[in-house]
Amino acid sequence: METIQKINDELAIAGQISAAELSLIAEQGYKSILNLRAPDEEGFNDLEQISAWDLGLKYLNIPMHQINPQIALFVLQQIAELPKPMLIHCDCASRSVAMALIYIATRQGISLEDAFAQAKKLGVA
Repeated sequence: METIQKINDELAIAGQISAAELSLIAEQGYKSILNLRAPDEEGFNDLEQISAWDLGLKYLNIPMHQINPQIALFVLQQIAELPKPMLIHCDCASRSVAMALIYIATRQGISLEDAFAQAKKLGVA
């Protein structure tokens, strides 16, 4: 699973995952998939949601063309509510890593605005 990078015991990030990786994710005990890709993106897997459900995984697709504080807040709420451990993915992991880092920062008491500003400084938001 070279595509998938574990961040901590709750979160992993990835670019687009394959059907084989989806099966491995389920075997490794992940409980949720958060897909930040839009259906109109090249390479979007239309069957990913059905495959995830068939494997017993919760699945949520939130199309995120760009990261801004409003969409970030909504995504953070979903990350907080989805069963863990979870995988957050997009096409090349840039949106995934940004949202994972912002989530971790806000859980450590950093304001959403400061976490978003830091992500922008790092070039991931």
